[in-house]
Amino acid sequence: MIFIILILCTFILLIYKYYMNYKRNWRLINLIPGPPGYPIIGNLLQFLVSAEEQWKIICTLLDKYYPIFNIWGCFLFAVVIRHPDDLKTILNSTNHIEKGIIYNVLHPWFGTGLLTSTGVKWQTRRKILIPTFHFNILNQFVDILIKEGDCMTKSLMDVGGTVVKDLLPFISEHTLNAICETAMGVSLRTIGEFQQQYRNAVHDMIKLIFYRAFRPWLYSDMIFSLLPQGRKQKKILKILHGFTEKIIAERRLYHQRTNGQYLKNFESDKEAEINDVEIFGIKKKRIAMLDLLIATSLENSLTDLDIREEVDTFMFEGHDTTAMGIMFALLLLAEHKNIQERVRNEINNVMQENGEKLDMKSLQNLSYLDRCLKESLRLYPSVFVISRYAADDVKLQSYTVPARTILYLHIYAVHRDPNFWPNPEVFDPDRFLPERMQNRHPYCYLPFSAGPRNCIGQRFGLLEMKAMIAPLVHNFYLEPVEHLKDVRLKTDMIIRPSHPIHMKFIPITCK
Repeated sequence: MIFIILILCTFILLIYKYYMNYKRNWRLINLIPGPPGYPIIGNLLQFLVSAEEQWKIICTLLDKYYPIFNIWGCFLFAVVIRHPDDLKTILNSTNHIEKGIIYNVLHPWFGTGLLTSTGVKWQTRRKILIPTFHFNILNQFVDILIKEGDCMTKSLMDVGGTVVKDLLPFISEHTLNAICETAMGVSLRTIGEFQQQYRNAVHDMIKLIFYRAFRPWLYSDMIFSLLPQGRKQKKILKILHGFTEKIIAERRLYHQRTNGQYLKNFESDKEAEINDVEIFGIKKKRIAMLDLLIATSLENSLTDLDIREEVDTFMFEGHDTTAMGIMFALLLLAEHKNIQERVRNEINNVMQENGEKLDMKSLQNLSYLDRCLKESLRLYPSVFVISRYAADDVKLQSYTVPARTILYLHIYAVHRDPNFWPNPEVFDPDRFLPERMQNRHPYCYLPFSAGPRNCIGQRFGLLEMKAMIAPLVHNFYLEPVEHLKDVRLKTDMIIRPSHPIHMKFIPITCK
């Protein structure tokens, strides 16, 4: 009994100490509207529901407390914002670049790479990685993206006739192939039985990340490691890290054997040289993001662990988000036959002028498809919310958010705000005609974030989406099975349906 009383007294003292330390924060947070909560646990019970129900609750709160509200639990304060002026204040700042605590669940897979690092490390890594997405480098990667798009189309054609596909696993297979080959220079198709093991490891790891991200009591690595999911994560990481480390070691050895010949002046390489040149009897390999990191590691003292962090980050960011973007773009085209036909005519004309094939120039000439993708990313931004940590007090339009508050920047909500987008639920690619973009608030459209921490891979992502979608539309009519009005979304680290979504692919020769 005495022991219980001691524990209770200690708990009360801790709460009192915490309250005194955060008294000012409490006062400022309480000025911001938000749903009522319970003592100590705040709003936690409200969110202990399915991910699908969480999505509905957040959407309701976004409208009810427009344009800002607070939620809290166990002395963690969060503020959700959606107004472009407030988004600009946060995203333009160099103070509030630290990601929210939710991103900590990514650390076991890719440590503190570009996505999750902060301070000097983030600045250094960003400076190193920006040249990786230079136009000349993308020009070397685009062939891989086009090849994977052709493989996706061929897999449907080989079946013959009309094909109904569960979209997400179908698309993810090919976006994973594409990012693996561009990031590491290795095709998953060439690694035999390990291919499926690696694919499963990537998908299982993503599921575990999402499982843990919305259960704050599992943020402790020690607690999580004691659970079955923690033990499973350890086995999965052994596969993922083992594969990346093996590829890094092989690529380093390759460049040692070729005296670093292909790490020099890689931006000026001509595509014709890529597969033909040999040195010391060793055939030249296609340049990958990994090679660029190895090249810069010689000057910037990057270790193999540093390189692994960034390659693993590419694998996560460059595969799942792109797959989701492609899926929603296809669904929108399937439901809007007139827009789909206009895209098809544009693709047919560009391919006819280019000898029935795609390349960088022809992808750049698909201006209407480009507008369709931008509008699709408005309605369904892959990264629908961004989390930041307030380094100090932030003065927003109507309220001051105290330091040490978690900030959630709701991209999905601002993209559908009728104050900035007339008829926001309507799919209208012409919103992105130059004359209609002139007077638009620059922070009401943020599919790739903005400011100093914007996505450095946005050109790569849009190129991949074009390269995957163009051959599909060129060869198939797209028809919906499930309609978007019936799609149920769920809270996740990226936008995600809570159920499988199918599509019908009808060969053009069949009509």
